[in-house]
Amino acid sequence: MTSFIHPSLFFFLGAALLPFIRGKGQSAIRIGLPLLAFLSLLIAPEGNHGILSLGGYELIFGRVDRLSLLFGYIFTFMAVVGMIYSLHVKNEGERIAAFLYIGSALGALFAGDLITLFLFWEIMAFSSVFLIWFGKDPETAVPTHNPKAGPAGFRYLMVHIFGGLLLLGGIVLYAAQGGSIAFATLPKEGLAGWLILLGFLVNAAAPPLHAWLPDAYPEATVTGTIFLATFTTKTAVYVLARGYSGMQILAWWGAIMALYGVSYTLLENNPRRLLSYHIISQVGYMIAGIGIGSELAVNGAVAHAFNNILYKGLLMMGMSAVFYMTGRRKGTELGGLYKDMPITFILYMIAGFSISGFPFFAGFISKAMIISAAAEAHLGGIWLILMAAAAGTFLSTTLKLPYVVFFGEKKVEAKDPPKHMLAAMGLSAAGCILVGVAPGLLYRILPFPVDYHAYTVEHIVQTVQLLLAAAVGFVFLLHKLHPENTVSLDFDYFYRKGAPLFMWLANHPIAKYEQAVTEAYRRVVIQPSLRWVALCRKFDTEVIDGAVNGIGRTVFSGGRLSSWIEKYVVYGSLNLIGYLNHVAARIFRRLQTGRVNHYAMMIIIGIFILVNLYLILKTRIPTLIVFK
Repeated sequence: MTSFIHPSLFFFLGAALLPFIRGKGQSAIRIGLPLLAFLSLLIAPEGNHGILSLGGYELIFGRVDRLSLLFGYIFTFMAVVGMIYSLHVKNEGERIAAFLYIGSALGALFAGDLITLFLFWEIMAFSSVFLIWFGKDPETAVPTHNPKAGPAGFRYLMVHIFGGLLLLGGIVLYAAQGGSIAFATLPKEGLAGWLILLGFLVNAAAPPLHAWLPDAYPEATVTGTIFLATFTTKTAVYVLARGYSGMQILAWWGAIMALYGVSYTLLENNPRRLLSYHIISQVGYMIAGIGIGSELAVNGAVAHAFNNILYKGLLMMGMSAVFYMTGRRKGTELGGLYKDMPITFILYMIAGFSISGFPFFAGFISKAMIISAAAEAHLGGIWLILMAAAAGTFLSTTLKLPYVVFFGEKKVEAKDPPKHMLAAMGLSAAGCILVGVAPGLLYRILPFPVDYHAYTVEHIVQTVQLLLAAAVGFVFLLHKLHPENTVSLDFDYFYRKGAPLFMWLANHPIAKYEQAVTEAYRRVVIQPSLRWVALCRKFDTEVIDGAVNGIGRTVFSGGRLSSWIEKYVVYGSLNLIGYLNHVAARIFRRLQTGRVNHYAMMIIIGIFILVNLYLILKTRIPTLIVFK
């Protein structure tokens, strides 16, 4: 029987080896290990592997089934593509962060229990943030500097810590209520279930928990954006499909998310920020399918995640290539590049047709499954919203953005990026076309049996009509769609403005409260304790010592017994009392930490001891009375 080799091991091993290897050997590791991870999944046996018993819980590091394998295939394939695209990167820290990020995403993917899932979930957050922070000085053909990368990464990390705390709180509460930590269908009611769901939705960038994504992704490194666009949100889609399939509220939440994201794309000036909003929109389709919950809908949701990784990665690679060659981040600074970057333009348009659901491209076969599932479930409102979002996607991604960047007035000189970047884009483009032309290749690895045919006359005519209507709208609204050098306000406005208020609360009212509690503790506990210790010492030296010494001299003066008692009894007693006083004084000094949490812990321990003494006496005293 074939044994299971966890694909994340290849990436963690790569992160450990990269600092010690240089030159072509490092390039071999950066491409070879992801390729080995992909190949290992092709022969991976289904079932539970890597089971560890810890503290009464069963941790499963390798739960392999059709759902986890589907995501594993596309994750490892995109890891290979991303590593080829990033061969020019010289920043060792960025390469290590990428390996840790991909490895932790795969760890979350194959986790069979909630504790293991949370462990890798947090590694994802703390490793991926470096792909944003390293964007401060990205490696581009035109030297550039981005002061926004640091603050954006910090906000990204704070939001994901918040999401992680929601997830952890839900897991602990669920386990405390007697729920199993096995990662299967999760409770759709109750506080524990909602906390876990919200933790997942933070990573899915579901409005209003989404603003971290368009805030941070555009500020990442040239290659970091490709990895970020692939793993975090799609891991969230996977866990939602695993734990919350059929939750009706997600169907509406996802539909609104699809329309919300695409609406912002019509306003954006930064190409990578525009594409970041499209991630939100496309993930909305997936969440809607998960919420509908039928086999067709869930198949459509995970198929759309698979395809989205292909074409969204290609879209990001195209715009990152433009940024890499020009150093320009805004649409108002770009234009007329189709002659300078013809290969980049063609490859980008393949991704644009794919995300728009154009026939014979990847998006056509998966987006149609979700929309058809909404129709079959008689959810007319969701069907209408998803159709409107599809028109907006074609309008913004496939028409507006290429027009702004590749056509129009020429504002900057450029050329196609290095061959390794074009090769990576070509691999993704080939995947978009292959899945669109031969959908059976994808259908056969979906979680449920597929009885769906995308290429019907009705569906093709409906899609072409929708896209033509969007194209006509683009022609008439072209003068309104020109980008403007402005900032679009989103929900991040609240935490940007709320952060100074939070810091003021921490530094003033909360700090003053802590200071008041500390002072009260010093006056009520510490000072009386010190006075008591001083009184005990004085009583010891003046009363006890004086009395014992006087009695000893009076009764036993001059005798051997007197010497013996004085040596062993008197001085021994004095030494013991002095040592106990010394220990007590040291304990009281150590208790004066000035930290409220320490004082609170001492109070809790004291209450615990008193309660136990009370329970002991309560059970012993009646027994004594009966014997009397």
